[in-house]
Amino acid sequence: MAPPDLRERLAARQHTLQQRSAELRERLAGHAVALAPAFTWADRARDGWRWVRAHPWVPLALTGVLVLRRPRLLWRGLRLSWRGWRLWLLYGGMVRGWRAGAGGRWPPR
Repeated sequence: MAPPDLRERLAARQHTLQQRSAELRERLAGHAVALAPAFTWADRARDGWRWVRAHPWVPLALTGVLVLRRPRLLWRGLRLSWRGWRLWLLYGGMVRGWRAGAGGRWPPR
C-alpha cells in the first residue's frame, strides 16, 4: 500500500493533468473552427458522391443527352481527358519521384 503522502501527490498530479487536458481540448476546439468550412465542403462532396452512387442512372442519362445534343462537346471533353491521362502517365512518375526524395532524377533509380 502506498504511503498517504505519495497518494496525495499522485492525486494532485492527476488533478493538474486533468485541468491541462481540459484546457488543451478547449484550445483545440477553438482552432478547429477555422477548419469547419473545409470539412463542410468535404462532407457535401462525400454526400454528393453517395447520391450519385445511389442513382447511377442520372449521370448516364446526362451523358446520353450530351451525346445526342452536343456530340462535338463530348468529343472535346474526351480528347481533353485523354490528353490529361497521357500527361499523367508521362509526368506522374516524375512527380512521385520528387515526392519520394529522388532529388529530381528522372527516371528515379
